[in-house]
This record gives sequence, C-alpha cells and structure tokens, in this order.
Amino acid sequence: MTSHEIRKAFLDFFKERNHLIVPSAPLVLKNDPTLMFINSGMAQFKDYFLGNANPPASRIADTQKCLRVSGKHNDLEEVGFDTYHHTMFEMLGNWSFGDYFKKEALKWSWELLTEVFKLPKERFYVSVFEGDKKDNVPFDQEAYDLWKEILGSEDRILYGNKKDNFWEMGDVGPCGPCSEIHIDLRDQADIDKIPGKDLVNADHPQVVEVWNVVFMQFERKADGSLIPLEHKHIDTGMGFERLCMAIQEKKSNYDTDIFQNTIQVLEKMSGKKYVGKIGEETINYTDVAMRVIADHIRAVAFAISDGQLPSNAKAGYVIRRILRRAIRYGYSYLGFKEPFMTKLVPVLSAQFADVFPELKTQQDFVAKVIEEEEKTFLRTLDIGLKRLETLFEKGGKKEIDGKTVFELSDTFGFPADLTALIAKENGFSIDEKGFREELNQQKERSRKDATKEAADWVQVNELDEPKYVGYDFDSTDTALVQYRKVKTKKGEEFHIVLEETPFYAEMGGQVGDSGALTFTLENGEKFTVEITDCQLEAGLHVHIAPKAPFEKYSIEALQKATVHAEIDKSRHGHIVKNHSATHLMLAALRQVLGDHVVQRGSYQNDELTRFDFSHFSKVSDEELQQVEDLVNAKIRENVRLDERRNVPIDDAMTMGATATFGEKYGDFVRVIIFDPNFSVELCGGNHVKATGEIGLFKFISEGSVSAGVRRVEAVTGLKALERLREQEATIDALKQLLKAPKDLISSVQSLLDERNSLQKQVEQLQNEKLQSLKGDILNTAEEIHGATVIAQQVDVPHADALKQLAYELKAKLQKAYIVLGAVINEKPMLALIIDEDLIKDKDLHAGKIVKEAAKEMRGGGGGQPHFATAGGSQIEGLEKAIEKAKSFV
Repeated sequence: MTSHEIRKAFLDFFKERNHLIVPSAPLVLKNDPTLMFINSGMAQFKDYFLGNANPPASRIADTQKCLRVSGKHNDLEEVGFDTYHHTMFEMLGNWSFGDYFKKEALKWSWELLTEVFKLPKERFYVSVFEGDKKDNVPFDQEAYDLWKEILGSEDRILYGNKKDNFWEMGDVGPCGPCSEIHIDLRDQADIDKIPGKDLVNADHPQVVEVWNVVFMQFERKADGSLIPLEHKHIDTGMGFERLCMAIQEKKSNYDTDIFQNTIQVLEKMSGKKYVGKIGEETINYTDVAMRVIADHIRAVAFAISDGQLPSNAKAGYVIRRILRRAIRYGYSYLGFKEPFMTKLVPVLSAQFADVFPELKTQQDFVAKVIEEEEKTFLRTLDIGLKRLETLFEKGGKKEIDGKTVFELSDTFGFPADLTALIAKENGFSIDEKGFREELNQQKERSRKDATKEAADWVQVNELDEPKYVGYDFDSTDTALVQYRKVKTKKGEEFHIVLEETPFYAEMGGQVGDSGALTFTLENGEKFTVEITDCQLEAGLHVHIAPKAPFEKYSIEALQKATVHAEIDKSRHGHIVKNHSATHLMLAALRQVLGDHVVQRGSYQNDELTRFDFSHFSKVSDEELQQVEDLVNAKIRENVRLDERRNVPIDDAMTMGATATFGEKYGDFVRVIIFDPNFSVELCGGNHVKATGEIGLFKFISEGSVSAGVRRVEAVTGLKALERLREQEATIDALKQLLKAPKDLISSVQSLLDERNSLQKQVEQLQNEKLQSLKGDILNTAEEIHGATVIAQQVDVPHADALKQLAYELKAKLQKAYIVLGAVINEKPMLALIIDEDLIKDKDLHAGKIVKEAAKEMRGGGGGQPHFATAGGSQIEGLEKAIEKAKSFV
C-alpha cells in the first residue's frame, strides 16, 4: 500500500464506524497560548476534553500535523541520524467523547492493523497499565482481559508503569491509563536471538510503538488527587510514518514513499547517491543531509502555509532554526551553494494535495518565502563556517566559548544548536552555560524596556460570563466586575472589567474602542472614567483608563454602582469604515492580482487601514488603481451589510467565505457579506451597515514587508477627502511658484530639462578643471625606491572626482604610488592607489595603509590592495595623514 492508500484506509475504516472525519488543525494554534505548536493529535480537541466546548460529534477521526522541536518533546537533534525521529509528523487518531470505550477501541485497533493492513499478528506486543499505589489506581484488569480475548493468549501482553502507560494532559485535567501497541520489524534471525518483548520501550529502531490508546477516565485535581470522570473518553494516536514503515516492510521511515519522493529529487539535484544504511560505525553524512532536508522541508513548508513565517521570535524563530539546519546540511554535504529548499516545495504540495490542500493553494508563496530565507542565510553561512573552521584549526581546548556561540547566533544567524552540531562533527563542544549567560544579558537589556508592572485584580462582583454587546449597541448599562492599578513607564493606569460592554477589544487587526464609563453610586453621586483603549486578556474585555477614583470608595459602594458604558461613536465610526474597506480591498486584490492573495496581517484604527497580503512582486500603479476603482465602485453601490452569526463552519465555507490561513475557527462562526459574489469573510469585528458609509477609498502606500508579503495602506471617508485636498493645495502652490496656471507638467519638465543641461555644463567645467589639475600634479611626481610617488592635497568637488583623478594619474605613470587628500563637504578624505607591480615587489596593501594613515585625522577606512579610501573628522590632520600614507613607500 502507498502512504496515500494507508491514510485513506484508516479514515475510511473509522468513517464506516460512524466517525466524523475532521481536517487537521494548523500547526500553530493562535488561540492557545499554552502551545507553541500542535504537538499531538489531541491538542485541537483540548476544549472538548476539558468540557469548555461541545464536540461536533461523539465520534471523530483525523490525521493531524504535529511539530515537536521545543519543550520536553524535542526530537531535533535525532532527526536524520536515526530511522524514526522527525520534526513534523502525522498523527492518525480516533476519538470517542463519552460514547464507546475500551472494548470497541481495542477491538477496532486490532482489526485495522491485522485485517485491513494485514500486519502479522505474531509481530505485535501490547501493554497495559500495571497500577500505581500512590494514586490508588489499580491494575487495568479490563484492558488486560480484553486483550487476552482479542489475542487468544496472554503471551504478548506486557505490564507498563506510570511513565509508559498512564497519560496526562498536564498537571491538571483529564487523564487515564493507556494501552500501547508495539510492532517488531526485525529480521527473523534477530528475533530468534532476542525476543521482542525484551526490547519494547527500549528505543530499538525496529521495535517501535505504532499506536497508543488512551482511556480518559479520571480528572487530575489541583491537589494531585484523581476523581472519576462523569463521561469517559477515548483518545488514540498512531504515528503515520512508523505505520507506513511497517506496512511497506521498510527498516526506516525514510525508506517509505513519504520521504523517498523528496530524497530522489535531492539525488538528482546534488548528483549524490542515497545509500540508506543506518547504524554503521561511520556516519554517512550524505545520507544524514538528505534525511534532514526531506524531514525539515515538510515542517517548514507546512508551518508557513499555516500562517507562521520564519522570524527572530518565538514560533517564527523555531521555523527559522529548522530551515537553517537543513540549509547548512545541504551546503556542507550536498554541495548546494544556491537556494535549493525552495525547489522541493512543488514536490511536497503535489504529494499532500488531497489531505493538506493548504500547501498546494499557497505553493508559490511558500516557495518564495523559503527562497528569500535561503538567500539571506547563504550570504552569512560561508563566513560563519570559516570562523568556526579557524577555531577548530587552533586546537587547544575542545570547546567553543559562550561569547563566540552568542556572536555566531547574533551576527551570522547560527542558532546555538546548529553551532553545537557543527562543533560535535569536529570533535568540539560548546560552552552552553556561557552562551546562556550572554543570552540572559541580552534579555536583561530588553527587560529594562518592559512597560508594565503586574498587579493583582481587585474583585468587586462575580462574573458568570463576559458579554460583548457592541455588534448591536454603542452604549449599555452594566456593573463593575474587577479592576487593577498598573504601573507603566508613563505612570499609572487602571484596567477595568465590566459585566457587559459595547467596547470592542483589539483583535483581528481592529483596534480597541475608546469612550467613557459613568458611575452612579447608590447615594446618587456620579463620576466619569475616561477609557482610552480596550484589550482582550484571557477572554475578558479589559478597559484601560489613565485614572480612576476607585480607591476612594468601598467595595460595597462599587458593587452597587450602576455603570453607563459608552464608546466614542465618532472614533468608532472611522474605525469601522476602515475595517469594512479592508474587506472590500481584499476581495478587489484577489480579483486584480489572483486567488493566491491571502491575508497575512491587518491593522485598522481611526486614521487608516494597513493590510499585509501574499504576493510576489510590487503591485504596479495600474493594478493599485484597478483595486481602488473596484472598492469605490462597491462604495457607490451602497451594498448593505449581510451579517450572519453562529453559522456552522462547514456552511460558511460552502458559502465561499474567505478564512485566514493559520487561524483555528470554532464550530460556529460569524460571516460578514458585502455582496455574496464579491466579499464573504469570517470576521469578528465591527462593520458599516452599508458600504456607502465608507464614502471614499484611497491608497497612500504600497511596499514590501518580507519575502512574498506586500503591505498597502489606505484611508477612507474624511481622511481620504483631506488627503485629496492636501494634494490639490500642493498642486495649486506649485502652479503659483512656477507661474503655470494650466500646464503644470510641462512647466516641471522644462525645469528638469534646464537643470539637467546646467548639470552637464557643471560636470564639463569640473572635468576641465580636473584635467588641468592632473597636469599640474603629474609635474610633482618623484621617484622613491623604484616607485613613482605623488602625495598631495587637491581641490575636488566630490569623492567620485577624487577616485577618478587617482585612476587617471595612475594610467600616466609607471609603478605609481599615489596619495591624494581632499576636504569634501567639510570632512577630510584620503585616497591611495598602488601599481600592481609594487604590491607584489614591496608587499604593500592600500586598504591597510589608509586605515593606519586615517588615524591622523581621527577616522578610518579600507579597501582593496590596489585602491582604498578613508575618511575622518579632523581636517587639521589631513596633511599628516597624507605624509603617513606616503611614508609606507
């Protein structure tokens, strides 16, 4: 079976057993701060297990993209050196939320493995939880009895301890015993020597766990105790790559068709052969490089397609680390000196088009991002490697100091783990403690820029569920729930939480609302609190106020106070105009530039809208004009808003709703429609009731943000009108200055033509002066130790003239050694040119000489052996600098 057939058979098997097949969540879950990346199949279902949300079905199955390169699940160092560790991997899983339990889960797992996939029964071992006295959890007799019945004997049932056979989500939450299924893939001769049961969970590359069936039957409380769950769940995870290795009868995951497509392309690109032998004493780094690249390109490509661009921070830095590790292996062991990872993206997108179509949809964008990252790193890779080679050649202490490791990271983009890897290959190690100290010093410098000091909340009223009413109202009567006083660089500010609020909290690119809260106490006393912003924190709308008199009143008085919350309607109106215009703009950009355009970031306040999107080249003025015309046409049509709340996500996608890649949406979404044939988007922000309210749309800038990402800024309504009036006023002023009431363009062109003509005359006069000067200078040449030497200060208009003069003088002399000094823009400048014969005969280097001579004028410089320049800050030292440079003859 091919990997495609294996995956399909798994999903079809559970679909036939009434499981809802759901798509993989993005590798980066933006609404889950506890995870940098999805690292297990159950991660996207956490809220279902915790009871925070209702699952769309009681039975679910899927294949989930996972990434393990940080935290306790960090497999990066092993990737490429063994048969089965990966950065990104697929986790096949089936789930029961309070429906079936152990009997069905174990029976189906055995049926699928042995009857559908036809894996040999005698090669399997299963484990059950042996029990734990500390937690007072007994031996899992039920699982044992079920396996005994399924297997027909107890010979292949093993006992597992808490480490191997009790699964927990974290310190608290759902948990329970599990049953692992292991397969022995060794040759029969090896099996005859050592039974497989002795190698289970012993990290043997051919005795591997393929499936783990977790029985969620307890909840771990904060005090460490366990209580039975009211509803029991099943959570299973099967490693797709290992399963394919078993079914395709391979000794390594990399020998399966999951990776061989990529490896075969690498063989053609590099001209090197993949052998595929692992476990030999001598490491075959060609093989390691191909395995690393084949693995890492999957992780990088899918992370980018899911919305995570490489960067220098957090999740983006992890992706950059993985990519740079792969680039370095390709550079060092496969001979690639130009971008090569980008060429593998089409191979992957075709391979996974049916299961992860997001990569195919964004193939060109992903390839462009990777290409730009490769170009950037390749520019510094050679320099960094040479720096390391110098350290290796010195010998001595076989450790690279922490400061050097930090410098390689900070200056050359070498992540510390990459430096450690290269060091290890050369018999060195790195000073990890010293590196961390350097890193901490940098963090400490950054920490000094921290803006806020944490404070505890003062609880006033209890809150069942926060409520946002801003979609329908711009004011409401509510109550104070809690507040806190926070110290900032500017002083103090208050953070306020209300029972319900019309204030939009900043998210999705739309800034938070401002306005006022009017408090009316029980005794009739009133006071007003100005709100300058509203931010989202742990699901709460936090209203930010420069000052508030809460500390003057008792908690009881504040509890009974009525709060009238009202947003600044004028500011809010400008914000929503910009937000709605952004929706129209995205639809127009897709029409003009193509369907590859997807949102990569946005920001709307009351001044402008800023929008980042995927595109590979500058958007031309003509294209911008087309987009602008389309948006303004929709504004003139005065299309009414069609807002639909609590739409099932599948229905929304059927409607053609545009979603942001990398976002994980709930089962029900809000859909914003401005003409179903033009703009249909998933959105949680505020919008105009009809497009005519926007008034006018006008671009103000377009530029690049990063590889494959462009940014446009635009204004709407009064701001757009103000901009047009400013431009009109500028044009009128120019007409008056140029005395051109009608044809301004012709007048400006005449002015430019006149300027160019005068510029040519000036250049001609300067050149004539230079030629005259050249004759006078040639007369000062003197012979010193076989060299024809000129050393003097000259009067030239600019640095290019100084260089030109030096080269023209050299052309007239044999064995020339020419030092010229000049004062240009009130700064001293030095130029030195040396004949190639002198460089060889006398071991001279112009760059080194001017660097030394420039010290006389408090400056510096450098250049090539035959020509170099230097600048300084002290004109008085120019004469000494000339003499110093001359003295080297």
